[in-house]
Amino acid sequence: MDVRFINPFLNGTLNVLTTMAFVEPKPGKPYLKKDSLASGDVSGIIGLTGSATGSMALSFSEGAILKVASNILGEEIREINDDITDAVGEITNMVSGAARKELESIGLTVTAAIPTVVAGKDHLIKHVLGGPSIIIPFEIEEGLFAVDVCISTLKGT
Repeated sequence: MDVRFINPFLNGTLNVLTTMAFVEPKPGKPYLKKDSLASGDVSGIIGLTGSATGSMALSFSEGAILKVASNILGEEIREINDDITDAVGEITNMVSGAARKELESIGLTVTAAIPTVVAGKDHLIKHVLGGPSIIIPFEIEEGLFAVDVCISTLKGT
């Protein structure tokens, strides 16, 4: 996977969560993920097509998504429910949109599918391209979350 694909997802995540959820995520060092285990308790997954193809997942620990969704919705939510899964889908869509806009600035036109949300301990994320993905870990006071990206240009770069 081309390293140019990392920053758009990092920047998109920071922008969306700072402006929409009023949290200050601290990014960690990206790393190569070789298995399908999600890093969180609830994940939004979205397919990407165009001059680059693949998928992106946004995976939240329970503590992190309860804080993020509570801030977005303006009310305290104490358990993962339909409001939380809806919020994860919307956040995934917004992060994908911000990243796709930045990808356009480097000459890649990418469109996105409708996000799917999966919740539960130890769920799996299988990317459409298969193989390894890049994890960009983040931390807020209430917990951890990560962006999980597997994307490639049609030329295979």
